[in-house]
Amino acid sequence: MKIENAQDAVLVRQYLHGDEKGLEILITRHKQRIYSFIFSKVMDRDITEDIFQDTFIKVIRTLRKGKYNEEGKFLPWVMRIAHNLVIDHFRRNKRMPKFQSRNDFDIFDVISDGEESKEYEMITSQVHEDVRRLVEELPNDQKQVLIMRIFKEMSFKEIAQSTGVSINTALGRMRYALINLRKIIDKNNIILTR
Repeated sequence: MKIENAQDAVLVRQYLHGDEKGLEILITRHKQRIYSFIFSKVMDRDITEDIFQDTFIKVIRTLRKGKYNEEGKFLPWVMRIAHNLVIDHFRRNKRMPKFQSRNDFDIFDVISDGEESKEYEMITSQVHEDVRRLVEELPNDQKQVLIMRIFKEMSFKEIAQSTGVSINTALGRMRYALINLRKIIDKNNIILTR
């Protein structure tokens, strides 16, 4: 079998054993899908190119550190890295898309591009699950304020009125919710944005 026809897992192993060609084939094989996915989110060719490059820098670093496991397939793993870097881009530029206001909140509804590939569904499903699990671990008063502020886009004044507490208490609960989320992420080595 020619190396160009090898499965992704075989090419990853070849790269890990020093054969650069394995990674080159993987990049060529999946470039169009990953590039299109990134572009559909940022709608700018230069930014897309930067995020695409950063994605593969991160892929190479992770592979070299021996931190890649084959629980999932290679493409969904790379797509998730790209997805996280897109979120980082929006955060750095303070341009996070608006969240939809509704009771059944879902932080990643805004990142739908209409392409219903199995890989995309798998990545999105995993990220949804991670976020839900993180929020569920918060104390109820912090969880309530976080949901109202981020997912329902309520002001702290509206949150204070709705929960019957002062604005300062609502602000404090939000602050502690974010601190606790960071602790939970660090404790469990969850990768959402890095």
